[in-house]
Amino acid sequence: MWLFSRKGPSGFSATSTADEVTQGIDGTGLTAIVTGASSGIGAETARVLALRGVHVIMAVRNTASGNNVKGTFVEDLPTAKVDVMELDLCSMASIRKFASDFTSMSLPLNILVNNAGVMATPFMLSQDNIELQFATNHVGHFLLTNLLLETMKSTVHESKIEGRIVNVSSNAHLVPYSGGIRFDRINDKSGYNSILAYGQSKLANILHATELNRRLKEEGVAITANSVHPGAIATNILRYHGFLNGIVNLTIKYLVKNIKQGAAPICYVALHPQVKGVGGKYFVDSNLAEPSSHAIDMELAKKLWNFSMTLTN
Repeated sequence: MWLFSRKGPSGFSATSTADEVTQGIDGTGLTAIVTGASSGIGAETARVLALRGVHVIMAVRNTASGNNVKGTFVEDLPTAKVDVMELDLCSMASIRKFASDFTSMSLPLNILVNNAGVMATPFMLSQDNIELQFATNHVGHFLLTNLLLETMKSTVHESKIEGRIVNVSSNAHLVPYSGGIRFDRINDKSGYNSILAYGQSKLANILHATELNRRLKEEGVAITANSVHPGAIATNILRYHGFLNGIVNLTIKYLVKNIKQGAAPICYVALHPQVKGVGGKYFVDSNLAEPSSHAIDMELAKKLWNFSMTLTN
């Protein structure tokens, strides 16, 4: 990764770590929810936020794994404020229960990191009969965000501190369908391509942040929504493709980011003062970047929003 160490306007680069981009920042008094925080960049994001004094809620599907990870945090930093809560993003019932349980805790919510995801899965349907990647990567986070939004607004009103929503996406230059973007085809098994379906779900993450930020700005609420591409990272996200996952972990890992570098742009957008007031943007390597033309299509963003509202009732 030393080839990509050139710093951008933010002062950081692809080789910057999450520790480095948050150095000197005091997050004491803030509360954050990080989905998919039991492994990979989600766990590193949770660790670094906790290191900076943020009260972190680890929203995870497997609470046993989550508690094991929490244990390592607390062992290294006894003062860390970390809680583990169950959340299965491919189940709307689980999402609604999580949101209800969190609300009943009467905690503030300053930061929401929509990180959890699956990649290149075989064609499967979620518990709500939606293609699994679209359901987990986009629809689940869309519903979760909407259910937590009032809490975030109340927190902003009471604390006078800007709220931040971070959608972890990818490089959305991959066009899912040559005939155009059609989210209403997500459950069409014929001609299903797991990589293209993944690309569409990640494009949805950017469009979601863009349209959400537009609505928040129109409402005059001091909450920003941005999307982040963590970069190519050797994690377990390719677990559904054992052979490919093995190749990545053995060879390509020398050309891609490590976990600490991958979590850096997420932590940067979630916590850094340079990002204050910046919304509806796309970040790569802790710097502003331009996504694909589809990702900045406002009409497509509105169509996706309405479609997502229908799916989540």
